[in-house]
Amino acid sequence: MIFAIEEINKNPAILPNHTLGYRIYNSCGMTNIMKSALDLANGQREIIDERNCTKADAAQAVLGHSGSAPTVGFARIIGRFYVPVLSHFATCTCLSDREEFPSFFRTIPSDLHQSRALAKLVKHFGWTWVGAISNKNEYGINGIASFIQVAQEEGVYIEYYRTFEQTGPPCELDQILETVKYSTSKVIVAFMSHREIKVLAGELYKQNITGLQWIGSDAWITDHSLTDSEGHGVLVGSLGFVTGRAQIPGLEEHLRRLQPSQFPGSQFVRDFWEDMFDCSLNNSVNSQRKPCSGSESLKGVQSYFTDVSELRFTNNVYKSAYAMANALHNLVTCKEGNGPFYNGSCADIKNVPPWQVLHYLQNVNFTTSEGERVTFDQNGDSYARYELVNLQHVTSGTMHVATVGIFDATLPSEHQFIMNGMDIVWGGGSDTVPVSVCSESCPPGKRKVLHKRKPVCCYDCILCAEGEISNVTDSTECFKCPIDFWPNTRGDTCILKGIDFLSYTEVMGIILTFFCLMGGILSTIIALVFFHFHETPIVRANNCELSFLLLFSLTLCFLCSLTFIGRPSEWSCMLRYTAFGITFVLCISCVLGKTIVVLMAFRASLPGSNVMKWFGPTQQRLSVLAFTLIQVVICILWLTINPPFPYKNMNHYNEKIILECALGSTVGFWAVLGYIGLLAMLCFVLAFLARKLPDNFNEAKFITFSMLIFCAVWITFIPAYVSSPGKFTVAVEIFAILASSYGLLFCIFLPKCYIILFKPQQNTKKHIMGKTKHYP
Repeated sequence: MIFAIEEINKNPAILPNHTLGYRIYNSCGMTNIMKSALDLANGQREIIDERNCTKADAAQAVLGHSGSAPTVGFARIIGRFYVPVLSHFATCTCLSDREEFPSFFRTIPSDLHQSRALAKLVKHFGWTWVGAISNKNEYGINGIASFIQVAQEEGVYIEYYRTFEQTGPPCELDQILETVKYSTSKVIVAFMSHREIKVLAGELYKQNITGLQWIGSDAWITDHSLTDSEGHGVLVGSLGFVTGRAQIPGLEEHLRRLQPSQFPGSQFVRDFWEDMFDCSLNNSVNSQRKPCSGSESLKGVQSYFTDVSELRFTNNVYKSAYAMANALHNLVTCKEGNGPFYNGSCADIKNVPPWQVLHYLQNVNFTTSEGERVTFDQNGDSYARYELVNLQHVTSGTMHVATVGIFDATLPSEHQFIMNGMDIVWGGGSDTVPVSVCSESCPPGKRKVLHKRKPVCCYDCILCAEGEISNVTDSTECFKCPIDFWPNTRGDTCILKGIDFLSYTEVMGIILTFFCLMGGILSTIIALVFFHFHETPIVRANNCELSFLLLFSLTLCFLCSLTFIGRPSEWSCMLRYTAFGITFVLCISCVLGKTIVVLMAFRASLPGSNVMKWFGPTQQRLSVLAFTLIQVVICILWLTINPPFPYKNMNHYNEKIILECALGSTVGFWAVLGYIGLLAMLCFVLAFLARKLPDNFNEAKFITFSMLIFCAVWITFIPAYVSSPGKFTVAVEIFAILASSYGLLFCIFLPKCYIILFKPQQNTKKHIMGKTKHYP
């Protein structure tokens, strides 16, 4: 401040023909600070140097204090007299209240901006679950309250908030240590002075509570006294915002010209000088050191006092002095008629009321020699621009602070916080960004379920329900897939459902196709055998024409099974059921005709019987045709009214679509099956009645057995058909067709082929008719 005022007084462009004077009250303790401020405001103390000052009995402004709490105390009082108070380090948001502090200004940004910057910092690194600690004065309580409010707007939640004082009861500190030790958050925002943080860090060090990421307020984050703390290592990696560094030309030379004779009453200068040169000034109580002459020089000495590389808050003092000087300059250079007061009047330089100085200070607007703009808003606050600093290295006596980003409140919200890409040392000296969340993020495929009575950042991650997905991180709900889609295994994407049907390429399809073709081939071979031996008695015995027609229908039965395999289409769905129904009726009609022929033949062999003329070959053909035409009519009605059609069955399986043939008309389907069953039962009854006829080769026995197999297969088919899902329904249908067809083929024709090929001696009319008699 002295350097700035001397520089101003030497500058003819500022306050020409006027000289700035000052009074310094180096007071400690709230009471002394308050008394000093009141003395400055009402002029109760003697003027130090009348040569440099007018006889004014009150100071034009008060520069200070560096602490928010004492500033609040005296600014509230002297603000009633409109005496300007200009602070370089009092950051409490409460001081922006113009009703309570009408004369307060500051060259450091309000904690409101710092709190917003800290909240954006925490959000930037994904720390949504943090702890908060402050001291118990207005600086800490108001600062942390502003941070909590802004943090919640940014989606950051506070696990705990604790306060304590350096001089408070030990139990308060113990409670904080317990809270920190057992909390789940790894990031702590500390809004306090260097005195409290040193006490807290020391206790944490003693209890070996480390690995925490500290976010510090500007009151302690770069304070050099941290190097004296026992627990300074705990704070390595701390992050915080401070005002930007600045260069003040000439300040280092000014500091190095310091001599004890300039401040003979300053205990600080006396202690500093003796410590720096390890000597004892005159009248000092320390007689063990060599005496100091007081003429020693600081020009070649490297010390924290002469180090001007980290001028942050010092620059605010420099700007405060210049702000006051520019305000007074505008006041004294005012031209009558162009003044800001009534009728364009200016202030009376010989008797300047404080409110007029306040007016000029409110409207001050200038740029420093280093290009920094100084102005105040309507609340007396400076525009906020911070540097984000990282406490990278702390040892006893030394501290290394690196600037890793900036925050500029004058920029748009989304561009206010900018990182510069420099490497950051994290809490505990770690190289990796710490994680501080109440719950880990829910990956895609899961959704959040909030914990009761806890903030929204505390939740469980549960899998999406069946058929639902979530495709973003931290989704609060899952979404159902469209009807033709199903979630993938991770549950984050809907994929097209697989189409499932009985195909020719799968093992089941290949096996069934093989037996279908094998049945057709066997039927053809037997037909060829019968054709080759068609003149033999065993072929001619039971209507050769019906046998060939039966073999033809069995071949069709085997081949129609192939229409059940493959991707269902409109034509295949209609063909499979109608072809199956008609060919099976044709087959059963032939068997029924053969059964009736056996019965008629036995009746015809009785004396006086002419039954065969009523059921000759023509009648046999007509009966087969009539029975088959009935099934044809049923099938035509079915296809006309409500035919089978391809259908995507999504009921059996969620993850795939069963492509099958819907029956269309259920009545039509069961009418077809019922008609086949009716003919089969009729055939079975007739064959059963003819099973004990006296011929050596009684075909009725084999028909009875084949019909027994046929009925058994189709009776068991019904529950199997109803209970089988998807393509297994089709497999059951094919199996029933093949089993009944093979039953007919083997039971009716295999014995005859055996005799034709391997027992030709039995293939005679005499043997078949059983004419040989045995007498006693």
